[in-house]
Amino acid sequence: MSARSTLDYAEGDRRLRRLRHLHQLELALRWNVSPRTLERWRWLGQGPRFLKLGGRVVYRVEDVEAFEAQQLRASRAALGYAEPKSNRGVTA
Repeated sequence: MSARSTLDYAEGDRRLRRLRHLHQLELALRWNVSPRTLERWRWLGQGPRFLKLGGRVVYRVEDVEAFEAQQLRASRAALGYAEPKSNRGVTA
């Protein structure tokens, strides 16, 4: 294998790993939250499942997407619930 093809292979392998796993900072950017929030969630047992490889924490993309799907909510209006009108400020 030439040096060029070895570099191409290594770059392709890095891209493949990136597609399958997100680092803490990448997930924080995806969700617009602080990396510290993700650390706290791990400590509290909240948030998506994660892997600890050596000393590094990574999130599998499929676990992140599953967590996102679990967080999906419909609005009360979409479910057919009407909010009662407030009578605040109305005197009888």
